[in-house]
Amino acid sequence: MGPTASGKTALALDWAERFGGEIVSVDSALVYRGLEIGAAKPDAGERARAPHHMLDLRDPWQTYSAAEFAHDARAAVEDILHRGRVPILTGGTGLYFAALLDGLSPMPEADADTRAAIAAEAAALGWPALHACLATLDPDAAARIKSGDAQRIQRALEVHRLTGIPISEWQKRPSESPPFPAQVLALAIAPTERATLHARIATRFDAMLAAGFLDEVRALRALPQLQAHPAPLELPAIRAVGYRQAWEFLDGQGSAEDFRERGIAATRQLAKRQFTWLRGRGGARWFDPATQRHALDAEVGAFLG
Repeated sequence: MGPTASGKTALALDWAERFGGEIVSVDSALVYRGLEIGAAKPDAGERARAPHHMLDLRDPWQTYSAAEFAHDARAAVEDILHRGRVPILTGGTGLYFAALLDGLSPMPEADADTRAAIAAEAAALGWPALHACLATLDPDAAARIKSGDAQRIQRALEVHRLTGIPISEWQKRPSESPPFPAQVLALAIAPTERATLHARIATRFDAMLAAGFLDEVRALRALPQLQAHPAPLELPAIRAVGYRQAWEFLDGQGSAEDFRERGIAATRQLAKRQFTWLRGRGGARWFDPATQRHALDAEVGAFLG
């Protein structure tokens, strides 16, 4: 686990080759087809080095819940274990890690009609207005959800409309998921100095731009399904860090330099949220992969025996 641009992918690939492992992506952007450069999805060469799971599961105009991820990733883990290989869970999406390792509170599945009704209301009134509605129904949930977080507002309202019970109450109920089918070594990977991570984020964003990130977003914008969507910026795939800023820039918002600065700033904010989640979760051992690589390798080797 670790913040974006901390070096997780390189470590996972090396360990997969050395220890007979297969990589299970725990990243909410990598599940979407067409998100390649901006999501730092493993390329063909990296995929040739080790099997990868949980990539390219949905089209960018579709959604994919944490519950769906937990179900699909668990099946991948069980298959890897059955074949005598080592699952290496790699990513930075805290909700996905929690759903897979800890299970989720029992809640109703998504309902397409209810979601469509909520989306129509949002198109007419705006998500801040629906957030205000949520605040009257479920103050605890509204206090944790930002007024522009369309996905979480929609889910909270959906659960309340389907059950009459606030999502905050559902989240307090114990998980009914079966235990995770293996022992887990939890490692948090991050540079010791935050400035080092910030420099890595800027360097990687510039490399993405040089690799054709904006052309990738132009190709997404040209997809008929996204052209026909009434609010593409509310889709989880397009809200992914970097993609939203690129989409807005191609809509005419700001200069190229402004887009670069906003993309880097959004990535740094993501890293901050990831740090917060990791510290709140606890139980992981922290390492700087640049200065503590020997200790990391020893930790993994000892765990695997």
